[in-house]
Amino acid sequence: MQNLINLINSKLDEYLQINYPSDLFKAMKYTLELPGKRLRPVMCIETTNILGGNIDVILPAACAIEMLHVHSLILDDLPCMDNDDYRRGQLANHKVFGEANAVLAADALLTYAPQLIIEKSNGLSDKQLIRILYEYTKFAGAYGLDAGQVVDIESEGGKLIKSKEETLNFIHLNKTAALFRLALKTGAIGADADEKIINEFDELGIKFGLAFQIYDDIMDTISSFEELGKTIGKDENSQKLTYVSLYGLDNAKNKFKNLINECYDIINNYDSKILNEIIQKLDKRIAKG
Repeated sequence: MQNLINLINSKLDEYLQINYPSDLFKAMKYTLELPGKRLRPVMCIETTNILGGNIDVILPAACAIEMLHVHSLILDDLPCMDNDDYRRGQLANHKVFGEANAVLAADALLTYAPQLIIEKSNGLSDKQLIRILYEYTKFAGAYGLDAGQVVDIESEGGKLIKSKEETLNFIHLNKTAALFRLALKTGAIGADADEKIINEFDELGIKFGLAFQIYDDIMDTISSFEELGKTIGKDENSQKLTYVSLYGLDNAKNKFKNLINECYDIINNYDSKILNEIIQKLDKRIAKG
């Protein structure tokens, strides 16, 4: 897994060079280069690999998905959103470059990512390329990240159109699971898998994405700034709708474990040490807590 992370980091640096205006590109690279697990691009590449595809072919799309993820992190930290001063243990983008440049850097990453897919994806058929771009634009916008963020903000203010359970599920399916779905589906498409397999990895993305969000909610309750690299307890202080606030810590842990087991059920059909390792790390951390 570390080899894949190193490869992704190297390619991200190669794909995004400092250009004019330098403040824009520096802001784009700042959050992109913060230390992270690169889960989404790793899962994308590994899916292509275990399905018999060429990882070099899918690498640009995997890096583009990480750029989209970083775009969402920059926006998420803004004062008008979650209002967090730290990301991965470092000052958030807007604290370093100002709010205006942070917004523009996020926007630039959002639009540069599909440009990267088109320019660098040698080896994908036109059909694969169009499908990947379709999935990218779908999960990035009103049927994915944006929808989840809007409902997340509205629910914090107590504006609920659906029940709390439906609202929470909608937020995390769109705000968290969306990019795991995109990563896994893109990896399967890059391997030219059939629709049944693409749908199976899409289901894995849903289950893992929800498990990952429950993990995040639990860690916000039991962890520390030093461990997570971001402000702890903000969800509770903001009266945010989370799995822990709605169901309680023990029930959240049980829900997490059930979803993790369902992820194992899918992964066990394939030979992937990396995907198993990713799932196991979450599982063990919650078990310790």
